[in-house]
Amino acid sequence: MKLYSYWRSTTAYRVRIALNLKALPFETVPVDLVAGAQNSPDYLALNPGHGVPTLVLDDGRVLTQSMAILEWLEVEYPEPALLTGAPLDRAHQRAAAMSIAADIHPVNNLKVINKLKGMGHSGEETVAWMCDWIHRGFSAFHSLIRDDTPFCFGDQPGLADICLIPQLYNAHRWDLDLAPFSRLTDIEARCLALREFDTARPENQPDAS
Repeated sequence: MKLYSYWRSTTAYRVRIALNLKALPFETVPVDLVAGAQNSPDYLALNPGHGVPTLVLDDGRVLTQSMAILEWLEVEYPEPALLTGAPLDRAHQRAAAMSIAADIHPVNNLKVINKLKGMGHSGEETVAWMCDWIHRGFSAFHSLIRDDTPFCFGDQPGLADICLIPQLYNAHRWDLDLAPFSRLTDIEARCLALREFDTARPENQPDAS
């Protein structure tokens, strides 16, 4: 499989973690979002959404949107499971993951930030915007996960952890005060101690700069 990715993209980061956890080999194809490579005609033929990730399967079929890719991986490669327990348990796990994927990321992605700058907002204002939404989202996420397990919902990382760790990368990048979220940073430390998370880190990608 080929994963079209940008090293700092939190959505591509999610997919890298999942592929690693499920021990699936893949080739990383860098897409420089800052340079606008996502807008080239060749790339748009793969992903008309002007973004990453894009996963091209061995047979040439194409998947886009990180959460859809993660769902496909879970169905096609169910072990190790990213969602566990009864249907209600899995729904809670999805809800926590989506509180990041649907409530934080969409208002903080590069397209939104560039639009804000184009409307005259300063760099400081866009950072304040991002930190505000991350703080709100983490407050909700913290309330949705369990408080008695090493990871978000159990003894092994799952879908919620896969969404959390990339968002924490952005939180560190923008100097968000994480003191109120010690439960989340404790989970982060456990996750990043695992090889599957460590090799997925942005700084370990071939296009990192």
